Formats: sequence, C-alpha cells, structure tokens
Amino acid sequence: MNNITDSFVCLGLGYWPSAGSFGLNTDILATNPINLSVVLGVLVFFGKGVNLLDNRKQRILKTIRNSEELREGAIEQLEKARARLRKVETEADRFRANGYSEIEREKLNLINSIYTTLEQFENYKNETIRFEQLRHKSHKFVKNGKIISPSLHLLS
Repeated sequence: MNNITDSFVCLGLGYWPSAGSFGLNTDILATNPINLSVVLGVLVFFGKGVNLLDNRKQRILKTIRNSEELREGAIEQLEKARARLRKVETEADRFRANGYSEIEREKLNLINSIYTTLEQFENYKNETIRFEQLRHKSHKFVKNGKIISPSLHLLS
C-alpha cells in the first residue's frame, strides 16, 4: 500500500522533500523585505480601519448626545408653550366671563340712563307747561294805551 500512496503523490504533486523543523529566521538579511513590507502595510491598513471605526463611533455618540440635548430643549419649549396656552385660555375665559357681565352691566346702565333721561324730559315738559301757564296768567294786555289784566280783557 505504501507504493500506491507514493505513486499518487508522485503523479499528482511531484516529489516534495520533508522540511524538517519549523522555526523563525532571525537573520534580517536572509528574510524577504517585500514580505515584511506587505505585513506592515496590512497592519497599517487595518490599524487605520480601527481608528476610523473609533472616530465613527465617537461621531455617532456625539450625534446622539446632540439629539438628546435638542430633544430636551424641544420638550422644555413644549412645556413653556403649554403653560402659555393654559395662561391664555384662563385669561380668555376670564375675559369671556367679564365680557358677558360687562355687557349686562352696560345694558343695565343704558336702560337706567334712558329712564333718567325720560324722567328729565318729563320734568322739563311739566316745567315748561307751568311756566307757560304762569306767563299766560301774568301777561298784561295793552288796549288803547292802557294796561289791563287778562280777565278784564276778556270782558271788554
């Protein structure tokens, strides 16, 4: 059987001698500088990616903090607006109630002033009638240059 496996190995892959032992080559001049530069390039490239991820994480956290601050500010403004709305609504209710009572008060004042004015006109009318009656009674008639009383004038 050994010959069969050896034949497959020889046919497919060719002959590979065994390497012996595994170890690090510490001779810098014997190692390939291209391989070292590739390894360093990969480390730098992925190292920058880690830094980019940290920067992105910091930006996301900063954006979240800013959003929370804006949210708190918006909530504060909303509460202030609600307080102003409640204040305006209570003032509107007070004005509405005062307005209705003020209208009723003005209506009563107008009615009272009209009654007062009517009473004054009635008093003026009565005074005018009395004055005219007194004037008519005290009026002296003149006939042929002589002053006669109104009752005598009616007789003549």
